[in-house]
Amino acid sequence: MNIKKYLNYRVRLGILLVVISVILYLINLFFFKQIFNTEYYLSIDVAFLPIEVLFVVLVIESVISSREKQILLEKLNMVIGTFYSEMGTDLLKELSKYDKNKENIRKTLILNDEWSQKDFLDAAEKIKAYKYDLYICSDPESVEFLICLKEFLISKRNYLLILLENPNLLEHETFTELLRAVFHLTEELEKRNDISRLPNADYQHLKMDTERAYGYLIVEWLLYMEHLMNNYPYLFSLALRVNPFDPNAKVEIDD
Repeated sequence: MNIKKYLNYRVRLGILLVVISVILYLINLFFFKQIFNTEYYLSIDVAFLPIEVLFVVLVIESVISSREKQILLEKLNMVIGTFYSEMGTDLLKELSKYDKNKENIRKTLILNDEWSQKDFLDAAEKIKAYKYDLYICSDPESVEFLICLKEFLISKRNYLLILLENPNLLEHETFTELLRAVFHLTEELEKRNDISRLPNADYQHLKMDTERAYGYLIVEWLLYMEHLMNNYPYLFSLALRVNPFDPNAKVEIDD
C-alpha cells in the first residue's frame, strides 16, 4: 500500500469521525436543550480520553502485537521445518558420522514421544556443554568427506540464499546464526579448488568452521523437535523416524 495514500486515508477518516461526533452533539442539543449537561458530559469524556488512549495503546495493541508475533513465529517454524527436510537432517546425519565423541551425546538426542519439557531442557544443557571434535584432517577419508560436503552444500547454495533473503528470519536469531554458519562453510569449501592438497593449518580452519555449523544445527534441531512434539504430533512422529542420531531409525513403521 502506498504510504502517502494510507496517511491521506487516515486523515480523512479522522476528520469524518470528528464531524460525526460534532453532528451527534448538535443533535443532542437540538432535542434536549441541555447545554450545561452536554458541556459537563463532554468535559467528562475529554477527561477520560487519556485513559482510553492508554487502554488502546498498552492493552489492545499489546494483544494484537502478541498475536502477530505468534503468527510470525509459526511461519518461521515452517521455514525451519523445510530447511531440515531439504538439507538440515541429511547434513546432521553426515556430520555426525565424523564426530569423534558422538557416543557421548547419542543417547541424549534419541528422543521419543514421551519426552517432557524437562527432558528437552536437560538435553539442551548437555549439548551446551558438549565439546565438538569432528574428524577433519589431511587423511584420505576425511578429505573425501570434505569433497562430498562441498558438493552437497554448493548444490544447496541457491536454497540457502533464498532463506537468507527472508527478512522475517531476523526475528529468529538462533536460526539466522545457523544459516550464516552453514553459508560461511559453503563459501570456505567452494573457494578451495583442491581440498586434497591443503596445509594442515587450513584443515584445522575448515574443522573449526564445520564444527560451528554442526553445533548450530544440533541446537536448532533440538528446539524444532520440541516445537513439533508440542504442536504437531504427526510431524514429530516422522522426525523421530528419520532422527540423524539414531542408528536404528527408519521411516517404515513396524507391526
